[in-house]
Amino acid sequence: MSYPLITICPDTEIREAARTMIQRKGRLVVFECGEMTGIVTAADLIREMPDAPESSMVVDDYMTKRIVAADEQETVSDIAVAMGRSRIGSVIITSKGVPSGIFTERDLLSKFFAQGRSLASPVAEACSSPLITAPTGISIHEAARIMTGRHIRRLPLSKKTGLAGIITARDLVEGYAA
Repeated sequence: MSYPLITICPDTEIREAARTMIQRKGRLVVFECGEMTGIVTAADLIREMPDAPESSMVVDDYMTKRIVAADEQETVSDIAVAMGRSRIGSVIITSKGVPSGIFTERDLLSKFFAQGRSLASPVAEACSSPLITAPTGISIHEAARIMTGRHIRRLPLSKKTGLAGIITARDLVEGYAA
């Protein structure tokens, strides 16, 4: 469990909540009159991110440029170990060297641990595919719109020569909070 709780009031402005989330590195618990009334995640904040001057900053400034990729035939177990060693939440899955999907922590939890499936399965059986991407150079607001519309928390960014990076909901919150 995470301790101590990071608490905010229900009337906290979105930008202030974003700053608190980035500074304290965690989800926010909303308390009103001494009672917990909700939890705010990075996905919640980007869904409500207003189209404001600060949200017109480009994703290129906040994306992670180092992308970890793996072939579709690798096992889920090997991918999970690589994610743990690299301290990352997702791996781009390739088919014949071409990005074709993404495997995330959520995939590991919901498709394997929750269902008791074997981790010896090829990752191609469990990755999210086709891969949803966006071009570099878009605003963090546009990235947030794509991510909330497609119900994803990670968005690989492409340029003419291939993938240039990946941006997460938390990265967008960081950009908005700046």
